[in-house]
Amino acid sequence: MEKHILFICTGNYYRSRFSEAVFNFLASRKNLPWRAFSRGLMIHLVSGPLSSHTVKALTVRGISPLFTAPDRQALTRADLERAALVIALKRDEHLAMMTEQFPDWADKITYWDIHDLDFATPEEALPLIERKIFALIDEAAAGKLAPSES
Repeated sequence: MEKHILFICTGNYYRSRFSEAVFNFLASRKNLPWRAFSRGLMIHLVSGPLSSHTVKALTVRGISPLFTAPDRQALTRADLERAALVIALKRDEHLAMMTEQFPDWADKITYWDIHDLDFATPEEALPLIERKIFALIDEAAAGKLAPSES
C-alpha cells in the first residue's frame, strides 16, 4: 500500500515543490511504497506554476518537473489527513500559519529550518533540502520512516 508524505511551504512554488520532485524521483528509482505531494499555506502570495529556481535545480540534477504537480495548490485538512508524514519547510515561517489555519495540526507535524529566498539563495537552501530528502529515502528504504502524529 502506498504511503504519502506531504511537504508544506508558503506558496507551494519553490521549496515544497523541489522537495516533492526530488523525493518522488528517488522513491520511484528505489521502488519504495512512498509518494510525496506538496501544498502551500498562502499560495496567493506568488504567481506562476513553478519557481524558475526549482526548475533549474531539478534540471541540473536530471529530475523531470513531472515529478511534482503541474501547479500550486492550497493546503486542506484532507491533505493533512491523507499524509502519513507531514513536513513544513521552516518552523519560524510556518508554525504561526499552521496554528492560525490548522490549529489542531500545528504541533503534530515535523518542521525543518530551510530558509526561503529572503534569507538563503537556492544554491544554499536546495542542497539542504536534498540532504534531508536523502535521509528520508534511506529511512523509507529501511522501513523506518516514522509517520506524523495524528
